[in-house]
Amino acid sequence: MVVAMDQRSNVNGDSGARKEEGFDPSEQPPFKIGDIRAAIPKHCWVKSPLRSMSYVARDIFAVAALAMAAVYFDSWFLWPLYWVAQGTLFWAIFVLGHDCGHGSFSDIPLLNSVVGHILHSFILVPYHGWRISHRTHHQNHGHVENDESWVPLPEKLYKNLPHSTRMLRYTVPLPMLAYPIYLWYRSPGKEGSHFNPYSSLFAPSERKLIATSTTCWSIMLATLVYLSFLV
Repeated sequence: MVVAMDQRSNVNGDSGARKEEGFDPSEQPPFKIGDIRAAIPKHCWVKSPLRSMSYVARDIFAVAALAMAAVYFDSWFLWPLYWVAQGTLFWAIFVLGHDCGHGSFSDIPLLNSVVGHILHSFILVPYHGWRISHRTHHQNHGHVENDESWVPLPEKLYKNLPHSTRMLRYTVPLPMLAYPIYLWYRSPGKEGSHFNPYSSLFAPSERKLIATSTTCWSIMLATLVYLSFLV
């Protein structure tokens, strides 16, 4: 007990000293990626396609059940609640496709690609286009110039922005509404599109992948337009 208290006091003391010295963001962390990986239990690294597909089945069932309930009750009062609830479930669909893109869904590249295309096309996201740009994001996470989707804005530049721009970008929840724009035009200050195989986002060897994803996306959009005339 005494030892534990002494250790806690030492930790607090070190923390206090660090606060007095100030935080240096350029300082190397006291651990390496290998240390983090070693701390994760081995069973967490095992990828089970069966378990992953069970998550897909579960989420698709929830989406379908919620849609059928909304059609059955068909209430103007309930529709807004449905939009919020179904949007949340669509996020679950996106996350499963996200895991396919990272390769954490399974160790089978073909399965990852097929499931990723089905799930992401369903919510109008070009799978390979997003996957490749998301890889760039992780390789340059937090980099002021090279990050893909979450580019930090220098304070000086932020202060020089017009008030309307600051309000729209940082006060109004615009990012929730701007994702389709990002897919078409990328982040502000960057050129290219997630749908264009010849975009600077992609290497020449990736053009067929982008064309495939854009085709799947187009088929889904055409299906939605067709169904809108039937319902």
